[in-house]
Amino acid sequence: MGEEVDQQEFSRADRTRHRAKVRRNLDVFARMLREARFDTDDPMTGLEMELNLIDDAGDPALKNAEVLEAIADPDFQTELGQFNIEINLAPAKLREGGLSTFEQSLRHSLNDAEEKAAQVGAHQVAIGILPTLAEGHMSRASLSANPRYNLLSEQILNARGEDITISISGRERLSTTADSIVPEAACTSTQFHVQTSPDQFAAYWNAAQAVAGVQLAVSANSPFLLGKELWRETRIPLFEQATDTRSEELKAQGVRPRVWFGERWITSVFDLFEENVRYFPALLPVTDEEDPLEVLESGGTPLLHELRLHNGTIYRWNRPVYDVADGVPHLRVENRLLAAGPTVADTIANAALWFGLIRFLAENERPLWSQMSFSAAEENFHVAAQMGVDAQVYWPGIGQARATELVLRRLLPMAKAGLDAWGVPTEESEHYLGIIEQRCLLEASGAGWFVERVRARGGEDRFDALRATLLDYKDRMHSNEPVHLWD
Repeated sequence: MGEEVDQQEFSRADRTRHRAKVRRNLDVFARMLREARFDTDDPMTGLEMELNLIDDAGDPALKNAEVLEAIADPDFQTELGQFNIEINLAPAKLREGGLSTFEQSLRHSLNDAEEKAAQVGAHQVAIGILPTLAEGHMSRASLSANPRYNLLSEQILNARGEDITISISGRERLSTTADSIVPEAACTSTQFHVQTSPDQFAAYWNAAQAVAGVQLAVSANSPFLLGKELWRETRIPLFEQATDTRSEELKAQGVRPRVWFGERWITSVFDLFEENVRYFPALLPVTDEEDPLEVLESGGTPLLHELRLHNGTIYRWNRPVYDVADGVPHLRVENRLLAAGPTVADTIANAALWFGLIRFLAENERPLWSQMSFSAAEENFHVAAQMGVDAQVYWPGIGQARATELVLRRLLPMAKAGLDAWGVPTEESEHYLGIIEQRCLLEASGAGWFVERVRARGGEDRFDALRATLLDYKDRMHSNEPVHLWD
């Protein structure tokens, strides 16, 4: 939820007015889809990365305001927790060397930012969950200063009616409560964006859902939370629980959660926005003065402020995005399920795998989702989050298979063909997909490396072991040597 929100209290009338406006937005959006008013030429791709901040000892550094002031770069922005920042890269076209452009831009920006952050006693770390977070960091005091974060926390807690409960069972078990959504701030991710036409959106979104489990399995990087070894990608259950507005009674009634994999394959982008309006009450019922129908009929492009803000508070792992650039509307699929890191090279390799796979699958004559149940895709997603490279996933025509074997034997050639279709230079695609190949051959991941190092320090206090391992991780991260080469 990146928008500024001035209003801090909402009345019943505010909510009634907002609901009507959101539905008006939805009607206008449907008309825009029918009239093909979208930018569909030469699609762009994008990348965002959320980062954690630590001090010299490896503990969380609650200094994002100071760090951002020192960096003084508009590409870097605040995030939910004071130990988080985010970087947004300029969109790029894959056929114009977009993958290497992303890597070069990200490395340059992070190196420059790291030098400046160090001057205020903070260091950036690209990892899904900061392993050295402790219970003391899970309080309201850790929220970033921007009022919108406290407002969002209050709205989620008010909707829930009770404190947030976090209960995760993995190799170890964690059970705790929180009086704010700070646990959500523990989940730092990398987001990939791909622009698509309205006609192709459903195919790209369905493809993204279908490969979500495989993505997680070969990219897991969040094995510890509050000192406990849990899932290989603990961000998934943590985020699902940290932003859950449902009481136990509403869960028992089958009310849908706001962090949502979904429940069916779609036929149009409209399906997702319509589900948002039909199933989820507004967390932030802020109503803009724009009359979207009037703007549309006068030849302009409506911003659909309420529809976009509402969409930003429903946390799909593959989120639909409506946006306007230079007065022209466009649609994007935003892939939000991967952790940050371990290195920039690993991150771009993850991007190459995703961009390639969804292009191939979305444009295949026989859709994968016609051969696979939606529930199978969802089960793959959660099994992969729990098991990482050890996950067994389902794939049509094969049945159950080890995720790494599936990638090696079936999916890497698909990804290469997809990148070829994007126009990605051969040397780029081979380089980045080669990193994925080596990860699978060696069954290596950021999560696996971190767990092995902490276990090797089994005689130490757990948090001392986590700090030492995290500092080692940080140094290797800055080398940009892919994680499969870490010893």
